[in-house]
Amino acid sequence: MTSIPARRATERCGTLAEGPVWDAGRERLLWVDIPAGIVHEGVLERDGSITAVRELTFSDPVGAVAVAKSGTLAVAAGETVLIIDPEGERRVFSRVLPPRCGRRINDAGTDPAGRLYLGSLRMDDSSDSELLARIEDDGAVTVIDDDLSLSNGIAWSPSGDRMYSVDSLRRTIYVREYDPGTGAAGPREVFLQGMDGIPDGICTDRDGGLWVAVWGAGQVRRYNAGAESDLVIDVPAPHVSSVAFAGSALCTLVITTARQDLGADRLEQFPASGALFTAVVGTSGVPVAPWRGPISQEGGI
Repeated sequence: MTSIPARRATERCGTLAEGPVWDAGRERLLWVDIPAGIVHEGVLERDGSITAVRELTFSDPVGAVAVAKSGTLAVAAGETVLIIDPEGERRVFSRVLPPRCGRRINDAGTDPAGRLYLGSLRMDDSSDSELLARIEDDGAVTVIDDDLSLSNGIAWSPSGDRMYSVDSLRRTIYVREYDPGTGAAGPREVFLQGMDGIPDGICTDRDGGLWVAVWGAGQVRRYNAGAESDLVIDVPAPHVSSVAFAGSALCTLVITTARQDLGADRLEQFPASGALFTAVVGTSGVPVAPWRGPISQEGGI
């Protein structure tokens, strides 16, 4: 098996950096720091480093961000999805979870047609009723799964006909048939289960490989169509939280990590925990479609 080291890409360390998204239209990288309630914007430099240029702050934990072609953001803030237009105006688009329910939105992704999918988790206890859901163009919530322990990464195959989703606390990655034209999702099947470490964020490459951030293992692992790991990226931070391909050719893998839940001795051993890392891995990613957003009378946002 091939092993590749990751290089540190940011000096600043977040508490729980997550959800990297490449905004191809503006050639910028977006990511979140969940408990800090921050959406970060950065520039991916030629040498693989990332320069942070802007941040938006929120009063709730920010579980994920998605971006529309216009630059409008969908921000998963606590129990709701907010819309942030390019001028900075904010409004609630969708209430996903009941108020003060002890849960929050966790991770999100867009399908090949730009539909927004997201998950949920319970913040202070275990659960067996968390969601994987689609947010419709009018803000309505369509539930895909409602029996998860901690809904996490979401990604699609290069052709869009397979949808992957993560249930972290069960250490399970599911796959199901998917129709990108209609958004119809088939019954889920187990793609991978019982891995060493906790699967977190995921993305796919043009060759059909699935890249998995493994929380607790300090690794990103690539799995082929047979669910066999054929490449490992070693990250000098135990809590690897998510992955995404970025750059004009989508050939740089961006890796987020966390300081959360690490004691003083572990932080001394892994001082870069919470930083972003990058790696060039010999393949390129599947383009992530812009969020298509609420459909207006003009046909989009």
